[in-house]
Amino acid sequence: MSEPETSGTHPGQPRPVRLRDALLRARIEAADRTGVVVDLRDAEVARLEILNDALDPLFAQVPDQIDLFDRGISQGDTPRLWIDVVAHIVMGRDKRMYRFVQDTRFGRIVLAESHDTAVIVEAVTDYVARRMIERERAMVIAPEPQAPAAAPPRRSRLWPFVFGFVLGAAALFGVAVLAVLRNW
Repeated sequence: MSEPETSGTHPGQPRPVRLRDALLRARIEAADRTGVVVDLRDAEVARLEILNDALDPLFAQVPDQIDLFDRGISQGDTPRLWIDVVAHIVMGRDKRMYRFVQDTRFGRIVLAESHDTAVIVEAVTDYVARRMIERERAMVIAPEPQAPAAAPPRRSRLWPFVFGFVLGAAALFGVAVLAVLRNW
C-alpha cells in the first residue's frame, strides 16, 4: 500500500484518503476472501452430493406412500443435506467430517459424526427406520376409550335446606302455639 498523499498547504500532515479509494480497496479485499469462501463451500457441497448419492439405495427402499422424508441439498451460507424437516447433515469445522444432527425443542443434538460416509449412511438408515416406526404408531387408530359409567344425577342441595327450614319454622310455631294455649 502506498503512503497517503500530503497536501500542499500542510507539508507534514497526511491528506485524508478519499472514500472512493477506500471503497475500492475494501472491495478488492472482500473479493479475495469471498473466493476462498466460495471454494470451501463448493467443496462442502461436493462432499454432501457424494453422501446424497450413497443414500440413494436407502431411500429407494422407502415406500412411496410414506412422505416423511424430503431429501435435498440446500445451498446457503452453510450447505446442508436435509433428510427430513428436523434432521440434516452438515460438514464439520474441518470440512471433511460429516455431522448428522437433529433439531429438537430442546436444541440441536448430534446423532452421528464421522469422516466415513458408510458410518453416516448407517446412522441415517437407523434414523429413517425409527421415523417410520414412529409414523406407524401414530397412524394406528387407537380404540375409543370407554365412557365411564354415568354418575347419578346430582340433586340440588337447595330444596332439602328449604324443606328443613320450613319444617323447623312450623315446629317452632307449633311449640309457640302450645305454650300460649297452656298459659291461658
